[in-house]
Amino acid sequence: MRILAIETSCDETAIAIVEAEGNERAARFRVLGNALLSQVDIHKEYGGVFPALAKREHAKNLIPILAAALEEAELLHEDAQNLRTETHDAIAKLLEREPGLDEATLAFLKESEPAAVDCIAVTAGPGLEPALWVGINFAKALTLAWGKPLVAVNHMEGHIMAALAKGSERELEIANVTLPALALLVSGGHTELVLMRAFLSYALVGRTRDDAVGEAFDKVARMLELPYPGGPEISKRAEALRALSVQGRTLNTARPAPFTLPRPMLHENSCDFSFAGLKTAVRNLLKARDDLSEDEKGALAREFEDAVADVLWKKTSRALRETGAKTLAIGGGVSANVHLRRVFREGIAAEFNDVTLAIPAQALTTDNALMIALAAFYRAKRDELANPATLSANGNLALAP
Repeated sequence: MRILAIETSCDETAIAIVEAEGNERAARFRVLGNALLSQVDIHKEYGGVFPALAKREHAKNLIPILAAALEEAELLHEDAQNLRTETHDAIAKLLEREPGLDEATLAFLKESEPAAVDCIAVTAGPGLEPALWVGINFAKALTLAWGKPLVAVNHMEGHIMAALAKGSERELEIANVTLPALALLVSGGHTELVLMRAFLSYALVGRTRDDAVGEAFDKVARMLELPYPGGPEISKRAEALRALSVQGRTLNTARPAPFTLPRPMLHENSCDFSFAGLKTAVRNLLKARDDLSEDEKGALAREFEDAVADVLWKKTSRALRETGAKTLAIGGGVSANVHLRRVFREGIAAEFNDVTLAIPAQALTTDNALMIALAAFYRAKRDELANPATLSANGNLALAP
């Protein structure tokens, strides 16, 4: 099965083309084409993703990204095509709210042969609805022009599949997943624990009651006047300080920086999370202190990251014991965090030697179209196809009730 997958849930425009075979017990994926364009530099001045701007950039980037992915896959063949009037008009109508994308798409379709793919997959949610709509309407247009079935994908399921995938940049495999599997999903918009007792069937175990962990990273980084995106900046400073500690060196500062932050809900008898109080504790601490030196910012960044990792591990280990899960998958943008990976590897080795830890390759931690293709394969194998006439964006699409 050859899948063309589209991802526009936030600030990455991505398209991947994947050749997939197998079943839910063992599947292999060959990456034929993979193109991604990040908008991080564009959104830096806002200190976060600006939805209207993200929507505009997706509309501008989709055709160049599609052409790049198809060319890499050797599936881009220029040849004049005749679009039926009704098809032309329907596509123009679909894309009328995406300035520039309508003309670019129609021009591309008139100049290129239909791509030799078996289905088209697209992220339907969760995410920023204005951004999601651009990808969905573009996928509908390709479906209409090429006569291919459409698969709607839950973005978070894509993150789970990316975590379970093993292999190289071009060859991936998802096989021998021991169930039940627990997924810790950590991103700018999500912090939740989801149990998969049967493949593709999910139950919610725990969730954040306020801020998502990625959101907390970004907000604390802004308080520390660190550049956007905040998570990598906090991690960089925290890791630098840990390296100094390992070398036995001390902080080069005129005064000590003994920061202590709370671990919210750490001992509460639930698998839920809370990060609003941790964020508030940082704000209160900064109000009570004069301007921090760079060394002190590093110390506070480390304490914040330690607190986050402690909470995530404590709640996840509780969920592992309560559910009896035999696989732990960690997905989402925050899964790229070096310290978080370290804490979970050490924790699993020390406390759960019968649990398999699955963490995605760094390239698959951020939003990408490969993960959408992986999830789409399993949905397509079950004939779970979307109706283009009724498919809509859902910014709050849940993976589990």
